[in-house]
Amino acid sequence: MNLLAAHTDDGDRPVDGGTPKAPRSKRRRGAHERQRHGRLGEGDLTGLGHLLIFMLRRDRLWLPIWVLSLAALTAYFANAIAVVMDGDSLHAMTVLAKNPVMALITGPGYGLDEATVPRFVVGMYGVFLMLGAALMSILTISRHTRTEEQTGRAELVRANVTGRHTQLIAALVLTVFMNLLLSACMAAVFHFSEAAPEPLSSTFLFTIGIGTLGCVFAAVAAVTAQLSPFARAASGMAGAVLAVSFVVRGIGDMSSVSGGGLERLSWFSPLGWAQQTAPFTLDRWWPLLYSAGLFAVLVALSLILQSRRDLGAGIVAERLGRAHAGPRLSTPLALAFRLQRTNLMWWSLGVLLMGVVFGSFTGAMDESAADMPEEILQVMGGRSGLVDGYLGYMALYFAMIVSAYAIIAAGGLRAEESGNRSEPVLATAVSRGGWLTAWATVTLVGSAWLMLLAGLGDGIGGAASMDDWSLLWPTVVGHLAQTASIWALLGLSFLLYGLAPRLMGLSWIVFAGSAVLALFGQMLQLDEAVIDASIFTHIGQYPAEDLSAPATLVFLAAAAVLVGLAAIGFRRRDLVTA
Repeated sequence: MNLLAAHTDDGDRPVDGGTPKAPRSKRRRGAHERQRHGRLGEGDLTGLGHLLIFMLRRDRLWLPIWVLSLAALTAYFANAIAVVMDGDSLHAMTVLAKNPVMALITGPGYGLDEATVPRFVVGMYGVFLMLGAALMSILTISRHTRTEEQTGRAELVRANVTGRHTQLIAALVLTVFMNLLLSACMAAVFHFSEAAPEPLSSTFLFTIGIGTLGCVFAAVAAVTAQLSPFARAASGMAGAVLAVSFVVRGIGDMSSVSGGGLERLSWFSPLGWAQQTAPFTLDRWWPLLYSAGLFAVLVALSLILQSRRDLGAGIVAERLGRAHAGPRLSTPLALAFRLQRTNLMWWSLGVLLMGVVFGSFTGAMDESAADMPEEILQVMGGRSGLVDGYLGYMALYFAMIVSAYAIIAAGGLRAEESGNRSEPVLATAVSRGGWLTAWATVTLVGSAWLMLLAGLGDGIGGAASMDDWSLLWPTVVGHLAQTASIWALLGLSFLLYGLAPRLMGLSWIVFAGSAVLALFGQMLQLDEAVIDASIFTHIGQYPAEDLSAPATLVFLAAAAVLVGLAAIGFRRRDLVTA
């Protein structure tokens, strides 16, 4: 009788006389409601510990590389500034740091009126450490979420005893742990450096601000991973949010230093929140509450979005293409352009708008020349050449921005191969060398196109603000000339892809080192031989400086040779296939 009753009740009535369970239909409705609204319920995090250990094992190489590299960069800045700068040189550099151009790049520069080495390190170099933490977080989240789904490995994991949100939460926990570890390592190397920062609480405020920013962009990447079914698009959207945050913060800080009315924009950027803590000056912790609140909101949003999509799909639905390709897609060059065109379109819009905005500050720079210290005027080309100096510096700045696009676009070829989409292309009459050369051609031309738009934006903004349209053509030429250095860096990226795709990350190391040397090599009083190691210091900042024809030709030839060697290496190595 009891067995019959238990069978009739479908397991809802206990046979041991315990508390009756809710009917199974209600339990299923409850679970469905939790999944629909993105709330974590019982079983949603099943297997979290095991999956987290698995992710740690997979990142046994990348985790220490990221953390130790950024910590070593912190140690380098702190020790180098303390060793090479005495009181007079530190004062000269802090005066330079308070000009609008440096505010655009580095931040508001709190405490630089009465500069100390810790304040200088935080004010001048903190933003680059923040960008490193943000990129670390974005790439980690994308690698452990959307890439796993795109390659089909997430389906195998979900076939085991794991909850619906386990993989996403495990990736977030791992990334938060990486940022905490990064903050601790940075605090240790900074505190025991030659800079001798005091008090210790200010050191922790600085490094925790960096770690908090990394957590915010981990949450941003968690959201974008739900929107697109492709890892590259998800990472690109998160990177676009980071770029917008940097630009918004830069415009606000530049306006604040130059006496404009847009200083409030800095408070609309997570980068701005971290910098507004003002370590060693104001020591305020409360701006980090904005970061914590945004992190919580974005994590909740990512869970809701994940509950509303199928595994392997995205919230943004994929559009079906035509059954038959048109004649415009009959060549590998046309296909490579088709695959890159959306990314290039958004970068084009962003670069053009940034150019117009940054160029519009030219008039303000010229009007404030009379009040600028000599240290600034010397760097920017003197009082009579301040406008040309500013526009030439912007050419160098945009070369670094477009280089980031170029490396990302080159990495798209590896994504095509690892996603098993290159194999069908190469199964046709397209050769390996032809496919790589086509992709490289589109990327090279796209980089030149972006520098052209940057020059047009800067030139239009500068000419309009100065009411001198003779500035337009020299500004465009100065920006386009920097394309040669970008192409040389691109050649290195493609060479690494052709020989050993796993080593493509070395391109980012070369890019970061070159950018730091170009921006701060003279400030750190480094030898010319060391500064010349930067790929961005050889062309010349036209119209403030004459262009170097030999350097341009060498870079162009190097790019051609490196792409050719990449094609040869790609033909000889094994292809990643299904």
